[in-house]
Amino acid sequence: MNTQSILDAIQRSAPAEWMRGTSAGQMVEAVHVVAAVLLFGMVLVVDLRLLGLTDARRPFTRISRETLPLVWLAFVVSAISGSLMFAASAHTYFANTAFRLKALALLGAGLNMLLFQRVTARGLADWDHGREAPRAARVAGLCSVALWAAVVLLGRWIGFTKGYDFAIPPGVDFEF
Repeated sequence: MNTQSILDAIQRSAPAEWMRGTSAGQMVEAVHVVAAVLLFGMVLVVDLRLLGLTDARRPFTRISRETLPLVWLAFVVSAISGSLMFAASAHTYFANTAFRLKALALLGAGLNMLLFQRVTARGLADWDHGREAPRAARVAGLCSVALWAAVVLLGRWIGFTKGYDFAIPPGVDFEF
């Protein structure tokens, strides 16, 4: 099965038909944006603690424990709503540079979180209470902020470039 046939199948699916055949698309997009902003906001709270830009007396484990349920809820809602939006116009999204870059940024954010959890957070007990996070944790926080900001910005870019062909039509000459 090649990429085009997979995209065809996604675009012909019942959820895709539902998105295109009803006025649900605008509501799904609004839910996606709100979930993405909530996700970014909650991740930012955690990352600011890692970066030392908030009070280090508040344990990282407490901040993480308090925000994690909202992060996962926002991520799941964002993933479901984003998948519905993708299904409605799979070929267009797949060909969109901003969409591809957003997917890479999401992958990078996930890998950054995995690396932080598996490696950097092992020494958490040494710096959790009242101490500055080690360099590796600060780097993970900075990477996280950059990657999630890229996800948000690229998501907005998709909205401005989806479905547009910016190629100059044949026979049109521009003279400057």
